[in-house]
Amino acid sequence: MKITYLGHAGLHIEINGKFIVVDPFISGNPLASVVDLQSLNADYLLLTHAHGDHIADVEPIAERTAATIICNAEMSYYYDAKGFKTIGMNTGGRFNFDGISVKSTIAFHSSSFPDGTYGGNPNGYVLEDGSKRIYIAGDTALTTEMKLIPETIGKPDLAILPVGDHFTMGYQDAYIASNFIQCNRVMGYHFDTFPPIKINHQQAKDHFSAGGKVLILPAIGETLEV
Repeated sequence: MKITYLGHAGLHIEINGKFIVVDPFISGNPLASVVDLQSLNADYLLLTHAHGDHIADVEPIAERTAATIICNAEMSYYYDAKGFKTIGMNTGGRFNFDGISVKSTIAFHSSSFPDGTYGGNPNGYVLEDGSKRIYIAGDTALTTEMKLIPETIGKPDLAILPVGDHFTMGYQDAYIASNFIQCNRVMGYHFDTFPPIKINHQQAKDHFSAGGKVLILPAIGETLEV
């Protein structure tokens, strides 16, 4: 798997020859000006919840690429009504496609579209390709339900966790989450985009390294391999 950070909570994942865009917020994010929205390949769009800073560029990408939108059931109804292809899921469910497995997990947050439409329950996802496993937490508080991931699915090779605090858990709680999911390699996201979620990068990395873990805070456009 190749994972490129698109800024905020946006990801571009290449897996089994397919391209998945997660929670695209590019056009409205000045920090993401290095990302060319028009050149993003997308076979699927994977959405954690309906807030504007996670769905801003869903429709332009889906219109240009004809990508299928994978999301919760209520969000799928919203995009179905607009004529997009969707796969609606719900918490705890699994969907298999193109040699890829996606399992919807619990996230504690809120979810509504910018126009006020109910956005259903927020979710995280576990993605697997048969050899590697990543956990994308989405916007969430720390929750003990994360302990179920290694018990019922397996330990992730990489966990992608929000670390910006204020709207989600901060890096201190993300460290505890990494213990719950039994993963020592963590990529932080949902940080620095807005003033309330700006963090001290060195303090965050030191907090993880003190416990023998690695926290990666990628630059926008940077790619990690799993």
